[in-house]
Formats: sequence, structure tokens, C-alpha cells
Amino acid sequence: MDIRKRLGSNLKRLRLEKGWSQEDFADRAGIHRTYVSDIERAARNPTITIVEKLAKPLQVSASALLE
Repeated sequence: MDIRKRLGSNLKRLRLEKGWSQEDFADRAGIHRTYVSDIERAARNPTITIVEKLAKPLQVSASALLE
């Protein structure tokens, strides 16, 4: 699986496990909602800095999002 698809799939799964909408999660991560949507759809190629920002509110490591 493409790493962007893996990231998007893991992000969406973890976000839904927390019961958060994309907007809720985006606010917690300090990222725009449409950017979160693009990442979940594998339409963006986020930097490692963004991956780290995504991981923090989910309380997982950045590497866990890429596994």
C-alpha cells in the first residue's frame, strides 16, 4: 500500500476511535480541516512535521501513523 494511503487510513481509523469529526481533530492538531480531509484521502504529501502534529492529539508516535 502507498505510504500516503497507509497514513490516511491510520489517521482516519484512530480519529474515529476517539469519536472526533475531521473538524474536531483538525482543531486539536492545529491544522485546517480540509488539509486533514486531503491527508485521509491520500491527496496530500504531508511533511514529517505535519505527521508529528497529527500524532500528538491521537497520543501515538508519528511512526505509528505510517505503519
